[in-house]
Amino acid sequence: MDRLNLLSFSPFRLNRLATEFSQALAADYARFGIDIPEWRVLATLGQHDDPRSAAYVVRCTRTHKSRISRAVSHLIELGLVERLEGGDDRREIMLRLTATGRATYAELVPILRAREDALLSGFSEAQKRDFERLLGVLEESLGLVRDREG
Repeated sequence: MDRLNLLSFSPFRLNRLATEFSQALAADYARFGIDIPEWRVLATLGQHDDPRSAAYVVRCTRTHKSRISRAVSHLIELGLVERLEGGDDRREIMLRLTATGRATYAELVPILRAREDALLSGFSEAQKRDFERLLGVLEESLGLVRDREG
């Protein structure tokens, strides 16, 4: 029988690392009263000046639409996100950060970047570049959204 060593299986290793990274970061944004899916919404909207659809957030984060919907509802209750009417398609829900949401995002970004730097501190600069490049190759091979600009 062919056996699989789970600890050497790349998908498991990536998932385990992602869970550890997420949990480390979650402690930082929990202080702001938000959880992992809520941070994903805040971060996705925060990287854009213009409103984005809820469907866009789902595509970018690869998070189930019901979790994003609950996250958006809580962020609206907290006054961090506002819901807008869709453009041409009235059924589409558009979202954007409120002024409070933008301030929260701006406060969180340097904290989370410092956490990322600490998590990657065992890498040389060349290894960090290689790591980023290899992550990009994996993301591209899986057809994941890599919308960094717009």
